[in-house]
Amino acid sequence: MCGIAGFITTAESETAEYLTHTVGEMAQVQVHRGPDDQGTWCDVKAGVALGHRRLSIIDLSEQGHQPMLSSCGRFVLVYNGEIYNCNDLREELKKEGRRFRGHSDTEVLVEAISCWGLWKTLSRLQGMFAFAVWNRLERTLTLARDRVGIKPLYYGMLGKQFAFASELKGMKPHPEFRGEIAPSSVALLMRHCYIPAPYSIYHNIRKLPPGTILEISSDQLFGGGFQGIGSIVPTPYWQLDEIICQGQSRQFAGSFDEAVDELDRLLSDAVKARMLGDVPLGAFLSGGIDSSLIVAIMQKQSSLPMKTFTIGFSEYDYDESPYARKISEHIGTDHTELCVMPGETQGVIPQLPELYDEPFADMSQIPTYLVSRLARREVTVCLSGDGGDELFGGYHRYFHIRNIWKKLRRIPARRAISAIMKWYVKNSPWDLRKQGIARYAKILEMPDAIALYAELNRHWSTAEIMAGDVFDPSDELGYGEARAGLNDPLLNWMALDTATYLPDDILTKIDRASMAVSLESRVPLLDHRIVEFAWSLPSPYRFDDSQGKRILRSLLKKYIPAALFERPKVGFGIPIGEWLRGSLEDWAESLLSEKSLNEHGLLNTKLIRTRWEEHSTLQADWQYPLWDVLMFQAWYEANCS
Repeated sequence: MCGIAGFITTAESETAEYLTHTVGEMAQVQVHRGPDDQGTWCDVKAGVALGHRRLSIIDLSEQGHQPMLSSCGRFVLVYNGEIYNCNDLREELKKEGRRFRGHSDTEVLVEAISCWGLWKTLSRLQGMFAFAVWNRLERTLTLARDRVGIKPLYYGMLGKQFAFASELKGMKPHPEFRGEIAPSSVALLMRHCYIPAPYSIYHNIRKLPPGTILEISSDQLFGGGFQGIGSIVPTPYWQLDEIICQGQSRQFAGSFDEAVDELDRLLSDAVKARMLGDVPLGAFLSGGIDSSLIVAIMQKQSSLPMKTFTIGFSEYDYDESPYARKISEHIGTDHTELCVMPGETQGVIPQLPELYDEPFADMSQIPTYLVSRLARREVTVCLSGDGGDELFGGYHRYFHIRNIWKKLRRIPARRAISAIMKWYVKNSPWDLRKQGIARYAKILEMPDAIALYAELNRHWSTAEIMAGDVFDPSDELGYGEARAGLNDPLLNWMALDTATYLPDDILTKIDRASMAVSLESRVPLLDHRIVEFAWSLPSPYRFDDSQGKRILRSLLKKYIPAALFERPKVGFGIPIGEWLRGSLEDWAESLLSEKSLNEHGLLNTKLIRTRWEEHSTLQADWQYPLWDVLMFQAWYEANCS
């Protein structure tokens, strides 16, 4: 795993020293992503600079050094990720006459682009990746990101120069970086607890969406008529909505047992491919269905006990370590378990603005970092079970909100009732229950299940939390829209989460937390072949009336007795709400003071102070929306004050 960076400037304006030094600094601040090696490549005449930090996983020799030139000399590549079918692709390329210096997947990638072209190469790749390739002949730079968004890539305009980096911190050493906050992105954060692609916290810097490429040329940038970053539109090479439509129109035709066997085959192959590497390897084991299945399949394919890692907590309600321990004992892994105390957990909080670069408010970011740090003591690569909830309907909220929708549809004249409640909120002198009544009024007027899901999953509404009139792009991103061809609300919600919540929250969390300690995390369930298979399943294969993951549960029973994993889902959480009333109260009060909130003037200070008072005095539980504000405030203090 690696960190990449680069930029394009006018050919006449900068020296080789400027290009090399600047891109070297952009790469160096991402040293945690690649502690083993650094490289730069510049072309003064073209005004191009590429930088790379390397975490050596496959081919630890100098033959894997980046930036890497193709054997023909036409292409220069900087790449972050792993191509799991690189050995098969290498053999095909050898038959085409290509010769290889080493055995890195980087060399396979650049030679494939040189031999087959970018589009054909992307269609052949199995893996996770974000890369930039410079075509020296055509003077074009192309960025690409993997199908589901496992690896990150930012791009944008710094002054008149186009730049990119694996993380936002990679942009900051550039002399033209200004870091102007985008209010719309703050609104997105307050609504979702993360900032969805293509937006970032900054104006003129964006995230490359999953499954897309972006091509830009020096002539396009500096030839006149350039209309800014919004005029550069990424092109999809793989689209989730198309995969969903194809899967639903050509559903898996076999029996349920045959589907279980097919998933076993696909997942076994995906796990085996992700065990490739020249460094120590292990897995996260929470004791839940997804991670237990990954570990069981890993152990089946290994002659030695696999290393597994679990974090336990002193707070009983949040501690899943006993379940993980029992599953480890049954499978026979070499298990490491660490019970962390509240002080150690809270000690991570000051690091969060640096770890996540832009404000990010999923509370499980803290235990994810702790288990990554634990694993890095013994291994360099860790497999995880992320993706199972989105692909196979594992979230309890799907069934909870479906039940709400069923009841809501039976309420007569609910829009009229909503109007009466709104009138009461507007005209009543009593403030205590207004917020709750207003929320119920909003829910009553929801036109369909898709809109209801979006409403119930938001933390703040833009109109109430933002200090001014700020545009919330959520609807443009499809949060309130049904997916084409999906009539089942549960399937629509899963599709929305796979397109947004999965890459922008779950995968962002695991990437930053693991990369902060130079640990590579791999996610077998998100092999694109499994994603495509999952969306071809008939709904009864995925869930029944009360729970999801039916097919995953059935497959796991082949490896582990059901009694070891059939229990209520806990989640990877911590008691932030209680801590905010106790040991974190002074920290929170400092960030939520009128002085701190008014410093930037972006948020509704009065409302936040009211919610903070209600939470502190046990009148209400506002831990989730308050954590959004706290993470923005902590980020702002670290980056903008």
